[in-house]
Amino acid sequence: MRLTNNLTEYGLISKIFHWISAAVLFIQIPLGFYLVDLDFSNKRFFIENIHVTIGLSIFYLTILRLIFKLFNPTPALKNSIFVGQRFMAKLNHLLLYLSILVITVSGALKKLYSGEILDLFFFNLEIKDNFDLAELFYEIHIIGNYTLIALIVLHISAVIIHKLLFKENLLKKIL
Repeated sequence: MRLTNNLTEYGLISKIFHWISAAVLFIQIPLGFYLVDLDFSNKRFFIENIHVTIGLSIFYLTILRLIFKLFNPTPALKNSIFVGQRFMAKLNHLLLYLSILVITVSGALKKLYSGEILDLFFFNLEIKDNFDLAELFYEIHIIGNYTLIALIVLHISAVIIHKLLFKENLLKKIL
């Protein structure tokens, strides 16, 4: 197996990026929903710290993934796929990356404008609190999460539809 992509298949590095991202998102999203319903307590503080650490890890992983993507071709879709499907696939991938970045940045800004210190692994960041901005970034964070969930559902649905309707095993490319 190749480490990098070529025009027909994904390499090992892309596959690892994909499946680590998927696994971490499938932990992070339910953790965020669980966190919303918790009362303020030591337990909430502990789980929120885990949520922030995972979120920042996803952010850094996504940045690395995008940098890697710049230097590696994306395997071509089969000719049987019409232009609209190609466009939707590329748009979905772009929006997946964008929503992950927006969610992380808005979550970080919500935390900072709430008067909290943000540990970015490499340094701590603190800014003057502004609760109106904190609320705005929280709303963006929530909308971003629902958008991400919809995009993930669309992404998985496309793989299933391709398998059932077009007899094309897209999952095989990324396994």
